[in-house]
Amino acid sequence: MDRRSFLKNSALSGGAVAAGSALAAPAYAQGKRTLTLVTTWGRGLAGVHDSAQRAADIITEMSDGALTVDLKAAGELVGAFEVFDAVTSGQADMYHGADYYFTGQHPGYAFFTAIPFGMTAQELVNWYYHGDGGAMHDQLGQIFNLKSFLAGNTGAQAGGWFRKEINGPEDFNGLKFRMPGLGGKALGYMGASVQNLPGAEVYQALASGAIDGTEWIGPWADEKAGFNEITKIYYTAGFHEPGAGLSLATNREVFDSLTPAQQRIIEVAAGDTHQWSLAQFLNNNGSALQRLTSGGVTIREFPDSVWDAMGVASQKVYDENMSDDLFKEIFDSVQASMKSSSGWLTRSEGAYRTQRDRVLG
Repeated sequence: MDRRSFLKNSALSGGAVAAGSALAAPAYAQGKRTLTLVTTWGRGLAGVHDSAQRAADIITEMSDGALTVDLKAAGELVGAFEVFDAVTSGQADMYHGADYYFTGQHPGYAFFTAIPFGMTAQELVNWYYHGDGGAMHDQLGQIFNLKSFLAGNTGAQAGGWFRKEINGPEDFNGLKFRMPGLGGKALGYMGASVQNLPGAEVYQALASGAIDGTEWIGPWADEKAGFNEITKIYYTAGFHEPGAGLSLATNREVFDSLTPAQQRIIEVAAGDTHQWSLAQFLNNNGSALQRLTSGGVTIREFPDSVWDAMGVASQKVYDENMSDDLFKEIFDSVQASMKSSSGWLTRSEGAYRTQRDRVLG
């Protein structure tokens, strides 16, 4: 479906959006407003729920209470995967989540979380703040009645937890594996039976055998989730999310009704949350990995044949979406920015890390 079709569908649903907004207008009291924030995260999920809560707290504090953000975790008002529709329609005012959950609305949303063989966390913010990324996020938002900002990042995510070792691409054939976004679609091309489950449901699915494996985030969040209680085989490098961004999106009519200072507060809160969240994950992952390995978890890396197959499958996913003009526009922009950023980062920080590890041992 191309951009024109999305715009047409958006226009046709305008009456429903307006009606929803009227039903769920923010609460007012002496110039104060309460904004309802729904999330894709179960309450207490390490890192991701923390980032949603931080954004909510900052908005409330910076506005001196003129805006109070009432956070509803997944399932408390709407389900994890229902937050997009809730905010576009006006049932809720804001959501915090991973935008790649909403590729069914538009595949371009994947770029604002992560794509296979895509951007690291640093490359993502380079593109977002000093390239076309922020404007393109807003372009999507205009279609769906949203005003969105990056508001969190997990850093590079792990390849995931498996009940058996992966020795070649054929081992994915028939494997029941949890992976959202375009990465999940790529695994589907490799023969996997891909499941897209909210984070709060993953542990039970893995424990019950409903799935054979799962990716989640990285050592710290995965340890908190308890996956090491179920299986001890852990692949630490993944192709699917090299720097997964999280988003804070406000219903556009609500956002436009705020004062310029309040709008800026939301933007600043999102930016602060992004950097704080990334540091939280990266600060905790190293020690968590040590605990996992000392607890009997076996660390693995995918063989080159699997990486190659993942690359081929990922290209198929991209090819099938290139007929969408906006998807292609975003894809081309990402590739150009990534090439530009990595050209320096590889030769500077990348080379430095290699030498540091060699010298210090």
